[in-house]
Amino acid sequence: MARRYDPDRRTRIIDAALTVIAADGIAGLSHRTVAAEADVPLGSTTYHFASLDELLVAALRRCNENFVQALRSSGLFSEEGDAGPGEGDAGRGTDGAGLAEELTRLLDRWFAGERGAIELEYELYLAALRRPALRPVAGEWTAEAVALLSRRTDPETARALVALMDGVCLQVLLTGGTFDAAYTRVMLERIVAGGDA
Repeated sequence: MARRYDPDRRTRIIDAALTVIAADGIAGLSHRTVAAEADVPLGSTTYHFASLDELLVAALRRCNENFVQALRSSGLFSEEGDAGPGEGDAGRGTDGAGLAEELTRLLDRWFAGERGAIELEYELYLAALRRPALRPVAGEWTAEAVALLSRRTDPETARALVALMDGVCLQVLLTGGTFDAAYTRVMLERIVAGGDA
């Protein structure tokens, strides 16, 4: 019997891994559970991903890509009028309060959406604490976010903004609380203002 050509199988396996992790956490991830979810033979998962760490790296990279795409499509970083390196808000003609407001709206939209998706992304992101193979990919997320924010402010301020947004998201997720937009906006404004000083 001829082997069926299935160019999307690797993508389906990654999607299935994300579904399994969303439902059962990383502890529920195995080649067998992913194969069942993707409706592929067990050998397909091990062919594309020899280890679970390889599969987790691919899953985290997919989450990174989705996050960066969400940032890019937010309108915060349109190509027209982007600031050059070091030009910050002056290059865009917006003030720091405007950037803080836009970032707050972005976070508010994330939390108004599917909370499970944010939890999944952070579960994978934090798995890098115990799985060294994930650390470079977790670092990619931060680097991409800082690079995008550096179009609107200096790189040091961009790193501080990313750290604050990360911290806010983790606190909301871990406490089961609600996103406090007013508090977040004020804190983001302070960071941007400190960068302008």
